Amino acid sequence: MKADFIKNLTVRSTSGSVEQLLVKFDGKEYEMQELAQISRKPKFIVLNVAGFPTAIPAILKTIQQSGLNINPQQDGTTIFLPIPKVTKEHRENLSKNAKAIFIRYRDEIKDTRNKVVKSLKKKTDMSEDAIRRMQGQVEALCEKYLKEAESLLETKQNELTGSQD
Repeated sequence: MKADFIKNLTVRSTSGSVEQLLVKFDGKEYEMQELAQISRKPKFIVLNVAGFPTAIPAILKTIQQSGLNINPQQDGTTIFLPIPKVTKEHRENLSKNAKAIFIRYRDEIKDTRNKVVKSLKKKTDMSEDAIRRMQGQVEALCEKYLKEAESLLETKQNELTGSQD
C-alpha cells in the first residue's frame, strides 16, 4: 500500500507513475515502459511509441482510466501527457484515489483473514482451544494491519489535501 501511495498519489505527476501502468495489449499485460520510451519535459511527459504503434489505442485507454487526471494528446506515434496544475480539485481527486487504494488493500486483508479462519476451522488434528487461540492471533494481526493501513491513509490524505491535524 505504501508503494502504491508513493507511486500513484503525488501532488505532481511523475514519469514514474506512468512507467508502471499496466497496458492490456495483444491479450497480455505490459508495463508502459516496455511499450514506450518515456521522457519528461517541463510541462509534459512524452511517450514515444514508435516501436509498438499498434499499442497506441490500448495505451491511451490505460492512461485515461488510470485516475492520474491526465488527458493524453497524440501526434503520430508520440503521446504527450500534460502534467495537470495542482488545484484543490486535483488534490481532492488524489485523496479519493488514496481512499480507493486503501479499500482495495483493506478488502485483501479481510479476505486473507477469512481464508485462514476457514482453513483453521477445517483442521481436525488440533484441539478446539488451539484453533480458537490461533483465530484470535489471526484476528489481532488483521486488526493491527488494518489500523496501520488506516493511519497511512489518513497521513496520505492530509498530505494530499494540504491539511494538518
